[in-house]
Amino acid sequence: MATGFGFDANQGHPAPVCRSLHAVEWATIEVGHVSIHWGRLPRMRPRALLAAVSFTTAVMFSPMSIAQQDQLLGPYKDFKGKIELDIRQSVPDWGPFTPKKAPEGAPNILFVLYDDTGLAAWSPYGGGINMPTLDKLAANGLTYTQWHTVALCSPTRSTLLTGRNHTLNGMAAITEASNGFPGWAGRIPPQAATIAQVLQDNGYSTFWLGKNHNVPEQDVAEGGDRKTWPLGQGFERYYGFIGGETNQWYPDLVEDNHFVEPPSSPENGYHLSKDLADQAISMIQNQKATSPSKPWFMFYNPGANHAPHQAPQEYIAKYKGKFDGGYDAYRSWVLARMIEKGVMPKGTQLTEINPIPESEANPADAVRPWDTLTPDERKLFSRMAEVFAGFSEYTDAQVGRVVDYLEQSGQLDNTIVLYAADNGTSGEGSPNGSVNENKFFNGYPDDIAENMKLIDQLGGPNTYEHFPTGWATAFSTPFQMFKRYAQYSGGTADPLVISWPKGIKARGELRDQYHHSVDIVPTLLDIVGIEMPKVYHGVEQFPLSGVSMKYTFEASPDAPTQKKRQFYSMLGTRGIWEDGWLAATVHAPFTGRGHFDQDQWQLFHVDADRSESTDLAKQYPEKLEALKKAWLEEAKANLALPVDDRPAPEILGVERPSGEPVRDRYVYYPGTSPVPEGVAVNVRNRSYKILANVEITETDASGVIFAHGSRFGGHTLFIKDHKLYYVYNFLGIQPEQQFVSNIDLKPGKYTLGMEFNRSEAGPHNESLGTTKLYVNDQVVAEGAMRTQPGKFTLSGDGLCIGYDSGDAVSRDTPGEFHGGTIQGVGVTVEKAAYVDLVGEAQRALMRN
Repeated sequence: MATGFGFDANQGHPAPVCRSLHAVEWATIEVGHVSIHWGRLPRMRPRALLAAVSFTTAVMFSPMSIAQQDQLLGPYKDFKGKIELDIRQSVPDWGPFTPKKAPEGAPNILFVLYDDTGLAAWSPYGGGINMPTLDKLAANGLTYTQWHTVALCSPTRSTLLTGRNHTLNGMAAITEASNGFPGWAGRIPPQAATIAQVLQDNGYSTFWLGKNHNVPEQDVAEGGDRKTWPLGQGFERYYGFIGGETNQWYPDLVEDNHFVEPPSSPENGYHLSKDLADQAISMIQNQKATSPSKPWFMFYNPGANHAPHQAPQEYIAKYKGKFDGGYDAYRSWVLARMIEKGVMPKGTQLTEINPIPESEANPADAVRPWDTLTPDERKLFSRMAEVFAGFSEYTDAQVGRVVDYLEQSGQLDNTIVLYAADNGTSGEGSPNGSVNENKFFNGYPDDIAENMKLIDQLGGPNTYEHFPTGWATAFSTPFQMFKRYAQYSGGTADPLVISWPKGIKARGELRDQYHHSVDIVPTLLDIVGIEMPKVYHGVEQFPLSGVSMKYTFEASPDAPTQKKRQFYSMLGTRGIWEDGWLAATVHAPFTGRGHFDQDQWQLFHVDADRSESTDLAKQYPEKLEALKKAWLEEAKANLALPVDDRPAPEILGVERPSGEPVRDRYVYYPGTSPVPEGVAVNVRNRSYKILANVEITETDASGVIFAHGSRFGGHTLFIKDHKLYYVYNFLGIQPEQQFVSNIDLKPGKYTLGMEFNRSEAGPHNESLGTTKLYVNDQVVAEGAMRTQPGKFTLSGDGLCIGYDSGDAVSRDTPGEFHGGTIQGVGVTVEKAAYVDLVGEAQRALMRN
């Protein structure tokens, strides 16, 4: 029935209630067997209004059929009450309007997920890093020795959220590597509802703390699509960082659906790990204050152990000298400990530190044998391992605060605590380690002499540290390779401890069953007693890819696994496990070699050879061929094609569609939140110009006009001591490339800017050229300059106008702009001459 119309019983079609009443707002009220249409009639006199009401009532209080009523009730088809015209003759039913409660006795769920940590790092597995909280949980629960992941963070996290294989989730790689194919889209599709959505619909409170990295890069912005943010994925609260990593001292934070600044600074004791624990306790406390009987699910993702490795010095100092023997010696030492603890079977063999033939290997992933290092290199590399260990233990201590709170508040007994890592240890620090991990993503080599200058500052705010590949291999002992290598357990075998005092009788036991990250969602749903819906919000769902692990709670340590097959694919590396056998390609990520049809395959009998040390491909060619065929079947069924092994800068540098088309000219204004790099103007590998219309009103005017990036890579335009500065900080390498005006700036209106003209590519694909600094159309400084081939950061440190958020680009940055007004800042990569653009800018300035 049309709004604003009564029903003409004689004609059977809509007719105006009163053509001359000019009603402007109408509401429709459906009550039982009658339909009442009521309007607000602002121009009516009282007598006309009464006449209209009388007419409307007589015409519109017409009987309705049961079928019509059922159709109108729609989503309330389960309503069991009685609806009449008068409420006194009606019977209410609160059932359809009462939120669903969780099953009786449903446990809380705390899932602690570290980053970049292989099986041989932590103390419960025999590793050299003390993890008191994890030790306590392991002693009170189960430690899994053959739990696997996807070899990279975003993809693994998607499996833990949905229970589907990573490529079904559109997460063939990290979100920054998304591409225009179903398995590579970088967006969890509506066919893969998250466990948070299902739990929320079944009476749980849902919280997410810490790292996300499952939002498309172009949507990590104030104007981005929020559907893929945590609050759009079934989480009621969120506090953390949306991107793949962040500075632990100056993090890029989001609270719920908006960006926020850290509550404190490192000078005042701030560190993100502590902040996340504070927030976790607060969220649970607040929930229990109002809904004490309601269970909760918390996805707790600290920044550890992803680069940058940053921690308080007192925790780093705990490990002084502990790794001086080097990573080769550590591998032998830790394997013996793992065998002693039963984590590895007796007779397990170490694999080679550089197992991939030189013709196929990625040089950036090579390990330098410890006995070939200089004394300075050994000192530096040992210190980097100490920082990593301190970072890990400090974060564990903060998680311990949350666990202690649960124990003190009586919640721990019926809380499932899962404590895990999302992929093997990271080898992204290159063979030499780095004081700035962003060099890896820019394909730029590290310099030992440069890094040695900062050895005493490692782990602090002045470094963005990542250790060398040797430690990645060591902490992924006894397997081949590390993070990103999905064909070997060095990339996929991860710690997993599950503690649930009320639901698991076993204490301090190992579980050797082979399982995978896709098995976590089926396990939790099985425990709670609910099912993943076959249709969610009208969308038919992908079947779950995993199986429940609940049977392991009661099984013996060596009982057969109930999992039959698991396929792997990551950045050109491929593998498949089936019934205790693993087929793996000899292929490295980021090499750009392609020719996947020509890959050599290896075959390992994992049940008998846990470290995958002996290739049986020649002995069992039929078994290998069957597994290769199975991999292709799984790849097609899971949308895993095509595979991509292109170099990191090439993959990360793909222009991806966003809500705004790519353009040549961008204009930014003061007062806005930082603009993330994924949606900001792209000045990489090209000439560009920055122009700012500024009015100086005070003689002491100073401050940032434009800034993008951080002390580890970025560029900034600012005024200091009456001079105009432009600084390009190339990957944090000192000294900064600095251009300073040869004239003073007095009060007045100016167009201030710079121009970089790219002339050629350097030996590491950096752009080489010349830069000119301008005041109006006058050149006030010029000289040679180089710019980064890749991004300033993997995430965060967005483009700012009038200030520099978090970690400043330049050591000389004077802070927030004052003593004048910034009208706007334009950044252009178009070919128009600088002086022509200045003319346009100055005309705009004069108009204002």
